[in-house]
Amino acid sequence: MSSHGAVAEIGLIGLGTMGGNLALNIAENGFQIAVYNRTTEKTDQFITKAGDLSAKLVPSKTLADFVASIKTPRAVILMVPAGEAVDAQIEALRPLLDPQDLIIDAGNANYHDTNRRAKEADEKGPRFLGIGVSGGEEGARFGPSIMGGGANDAWGQVGHILEAISAKYEGEPCAAHLGEAGAGHLVKTVHNGIEYADMQMIAEVYGVMRDGFGMSAQEIGAVFEDWNGGILQSYLIEISSKVAKTADPESGAPMLDIILDRAGQKGTGRWTAIEALMLGTPASTIEAAVAVRNMSSRLDERKTGETAFGAAPQPMDRSLVRINALEAALVAGKIVCYAQGFDLILEAAKQYGWAMPLPKIAKIWRNGCIIRSAMLNDMSSALADDDARNLMLAPFFSAKLKETEGSLRQVVAQAALHGLPVPALSAALSYFDIMRTARSTANMLQGQRDFFGAHGFERTDKDGGGFHGPWAMG
Repeated sequence: MSSHGAVAEIGLIGLGTMGGNLALNIAENGFQIAVYNRTTEKTDQFITKAGDLSAKLVPSKTLADFVASIKTPRAVILMVPAGEAVDAQIEALRPLLDPQDLIIDAGNANYHDTNRRAKEADEKGPRFLGIGVSGGEEGARFGPSIMGGGANDAWGQVGHILEAISAKYEGEPCAAHLGEAGAGHLVKTVHNGIEYADMQMIAEVYGVMRDGFGMSAQEIGAVFEDWNGGILQSYLIEISSKVAKTADPESGAPMLDIILDRAGQKGTGRWTAIEALMLGTPASTIEAAVAVRNMSSRLDERKTGETAFGAAPQPMDRSLVRINALEAALVAGKIVCYAQGFDLILEAAKQYGWAMPLPKIAKIWRNGCIIRSAMLNDMSSALADDDARNLMLAPFFSAKLKETEGSLRQVVAQAALHGLPVPALSAALSYFDIMRTARSTANMLQGQRDFFGAHGFERTDKDGGGFHGPWAMG
């Protein structure tokens, strides 16, 4: 198919849903793009369906023809499944590319893999860029949020294309270079962890309204729609309203009433929780959200538990928790969740020596990605003032937490008393309480550790460490 010569400004391998939409986005923004898929039939179908945009697409039957159709220095985007498939594709491309060419992994890669691939690229060539892409199918087609990681000159080669195809917020591209090697994929991982927690907290207040208040899906959808006009305005609140209001075309029942309560996951939220633990950074709200997805998969076990102990949720007098208290609890939980996420990014930046401009990260999340929300503007401003400060302590968010923490406490307490599980909101409340307690209970932990392992401790009345209690003195 490819007898065009080197005419394409960039290439893309992998014409699945995300890859195909990203290729069309690039073409629609005026860039000539070479496309290749291992299955030739898929390439043919893609070109046929592209319509007028096919004039901007340069298809090839072989990998060699694909590479030959791209202008040098070449840039090739990989949109293949994360893991071994990426490594295999890089190995297939390496002998066909020059050292100054560029491979761009735009999949949901584990940032440790991206770090390894970046190191291998430094040793063997060609150059390598790892970018996180968020926004799902619609974002890929019409403008995602793009989080770049790699050498500055690598981003410089393709940054103009990535910025052009990204979502825009008040004309500003939602794409940025964030640091070396795996920086972009780390930020995308944390983005997905925040996404897990945000979704879970919305599900928890949905549960309070459904099982505690006995509200219908339509009524709940109307509440979410109302919230979307205020401080909670976000993509996730918007779609939660639409999901709640939608009827099943087959039965006429609310879609929510017939969707099996077993949530899937692709692993990125779990990666966030793992990285938080490895870096010693508290991300308890995200960890709770990951745990709930795991528990949701144990459907038979949950049914057995209900038989053994009785159904947990009990009706709640709506005078105990008002709808506006649920809204305020979500606001507080969201602030805590993002504070944990940005803290994790900052800790990774310290460990790896990455730039990680936190205000810019908040900005590129304002549109195109799943966690886009009105609150990110204020977060960007707060981080610009002091990016090393816990987001909860920024004046704007400190004031918001003072306004809403009482509602969060009320919701968590009443939910617990009525058997309504709110693990992510509970974790957010516990984090808030611990982080405002100057004298914690960790002194007991240190006493225990010294008793059974002679680990030593610090004293409040003396400098230094290595002190022991009388139990360790024989």
